[in-house]
Order: sequence, then C-alpha cells, then structure tokens
Amino acid sequence: MHPALAKTIADVDPAIAELIADEEKRQRDSIRLIASENYVSGAVLAATGSVLTNKYSEGYPGKRYYEGQKYIDQIEQLCIDRAKALFGADHANVQPYSGSPANLAVYFAFVKPGDTIMGMGLPAGGHLTHGWNVSITGAYFKSVQYGVRPDTHRVDFDAVRELARKEKPKLLFCGGTAIPRTIEFDAFADIAKEVGAILVADIAHIAGLVAGGAHPSPVALADVVSTTTHKTLRGPRGGMLMCKAAHAKAIDRSVFPGLQGGPHNHTTAGIAVALHEAKTDAFKAYARQIVANAKALAAALIEHGFSLVTGGTDNHLILADLTNKNVPGKVAAKALDASGIELNYNSVPFDPRKPFDPSGIRLGTPSVSSRGMREPEMKQIAAWMARVVSAPSDASVHAQVAGEVRELCAKFPAPGILV
Repeated sequence: MHPALAKTIADVDPAIAELIADEEKRQRDSIRLIASENYVSGAVLAATGSVLTNKYSEGYPGKRYYEGQKYIDQIEQLCIDRAKALFGADHANVQPYSGSPANLAVYFAFVKPGDTIMGMGLPAGGHLTHGWNVSITGAYFKSVQYGVRPDTHRVDFDAVRELARKEKPKLLFCGGTAIPRTIEFDAFADIAKEVGAILVADIAHIAGLVAGGAHPSPVALADVVSTTTHKTLRGPRGGMLMCKAAHAKAIDRSVFPGLQGGPHNHTTAGIAVALHEAKTDAFKAYARQIVANAKALAAALIEHGFSLVTGGTDNHLILADLTNKNVPGKVAAKALDASGIELNYNSVPFDPRKPFDPSGIRLGTPSVSSRGMREPEMKQIAAWMARVVSAPSDASVHAQVAGEVRELCAKFPAPGILV
C-alpha cells in the first residue's frame, strides 16, 4: 500500500491499519499457490480504492434511477465494451458482485424452481452453484450431476449425453473449481443442442487463460459465459456475464432488478482497468507462462512422488491426492502454510474422506506467475513441498523452509505491493 494511504488509515483506525499491513507482508513473503487467487496491479488497486465507492447507480448506462451518472455511465460502458472486445462476446454485463451471484442470475433468467438443471458434481471438480445439494441451486431446482471416469478422472461424454437425454435439463453447466484439464466446450455444446438446453460455461478459473489465448474460448459455443474477474484474469473480486445477443435482455433483467441493487462502481472501474491490461502482449505472455509453470510444477511434483489427479495439468491448476503420502490434505495444507507455501486442502474424485478432512490438496500458478517466477522456481517449490509433506509435524522444517521461501520471494516483487 502507498505510504500516504497507509497513514490515512492508521490515523483513523490503527487496529485495521496494522492488520492490513500484516496481510500485505504475508502476501509479499509467501508463495501463494491457491488456484483462485492472484495479485492485482497497482492500477487495479487504485481504481478499487477510489471515490467511485461513494456513488449509487441502480440501473444501466443511460438508464439509471439516480442522478449524477455522467462519469459512472462512461466507466461502466467502457468496461462493457472492453469485455465484449476482449472475449468476442455479443453482450456483457459487468455488474454481478461475484461469481456465485452471476450464476444465480443465470438461473433467474432461464429457469423456475423445480426445473431440471445439470452440472458437474462438486466431488468431481464442479462448483457449489452448479446444483450441489448444500447450495440454493441444489435446493430450488431438480439438480442432476455428472462426474468423471474412475480410471482417468476425466469427463465421460457418453455418460453426460446419456444423462442429459434422460433428464432433459433446461440448463447445462460446464466448468468448475478443480478441473486440471482443458474443458471441451464443443462436446458440451453438442449435447446441449441435442437436448435443447441452455449451455452455461463457467470460466471463473480460466478467464485469464481464455483472454490470453492459453485455453480455448467457449464464447462462440455457449449461450452464456459466467466468470469471476479475479483469479487468472487478475482483476478485482467481481463477476461478469457474457451471452448471445438473444439473451441480453433476460440476463440484464436478472442481474438488475432481479438479484441486485446498485453496482459497485469502484469494482467496475477495477474490472475495466484489468480488461485493459488483459489485451496487451505482456498479459498474453503471462497467461502462457501460467500454463508452462503449472506443467513444470506438476512434473516436478510427480518426480517427488506426488500422485496427481489426471496425471498432470493443461491449465493453471493441479490437484494432488496425498493418499500415497499417508498425509491427509488438511494436515499437509496447514504444514505448508506454516512453511510459507499457501494452498488449500481439497477433495479428490471418489474421495473416501470427508470434505472438511479430504485426501487432496489443490494448487495453482497464477500468483507466482504474476510475480515473474518461471520453471526453475517451480522445481524449487516442488522440492520444498516434498520436504514439508514428508515431515508435516516438524516445526523446524517449517521454519527453515519459510526462511528460504522469504529469500526467494524477495527476488520476485509482488505486483501492487510496495517493498
């Protein structure tokens, strides 16, 4: 944080100022491998901390319920235009507060309570809002879930087609939160077309890879594309919906007034800045490096005896099953956190353990790639992980690795964080 801003907070609320400073130091000095996290640029940080947070703007550009929208309308329209241009979409709505509200808006636009919807099951790598039973989407709709093959842990499209033919869902979701392989949007599109379903591609995790040309795009194939604006896209925490022109009115009505009031204008500005950054050659190189780093990290982990779901990765995400290490995922994640390596424990397909104490860990390379780390650093990270996981209760190992991690991080400044 800029010293002047830090002083402003400290003068008013020293307790919050101190906690922000501590979190900034933690993000600076640790290797952040949570697949859904990243570092935003200083420009995105500045936009989200601007006076735009003062303004209420219910409605859409040119059609608001409050006055004083001269500049807000221009900001939101610029954000919309940038999203459409970057992804090649007919229409974009940049107002969803985050990914889950964006997905709820899709439901509100196209289905009624009790209608059949279909998505990937959470244990297979899907998302809560794709119809899982603890989510409102699993409680208000008839949800049917597809999974992955027991032998390859990849989607069996014959099984998906058979299920879709039987259940005739009105919405078919593809995408998820723990999918380490390329999502075959064309296969899902064929199935959706056959059964008359609206295809929704949730690219929250891979939006930056799609924008940077490092993953195939679903925009030409899906009726609606839902995404967060953080993760690999490297924007502020927000959401976005893109769709075919025929669905534009339904999507807009569903977001506002259907689910939300006024948009968060400071977030909209941050998204606009991130989209502007995402059209650059530097961003394309960063997206490619995310994948290169993930492949290098996966290969190094395999060399150290880790068992990876699907045997590797095509994108930013790695899912490791620690059963052969005789260490539960939660124990490993906490030991790694104490060692300066941050990731999350995660269920693996067909996991015999409970979700809050699963067999696996999930990790990804967006944050380390944003810091400029490359393949050699991935090998070092894998070596550290192997040391820690082999001694999950040894505090001396944790302290030693944490010190080495700080030394490496000092060589790769984190975007948006002043050293």
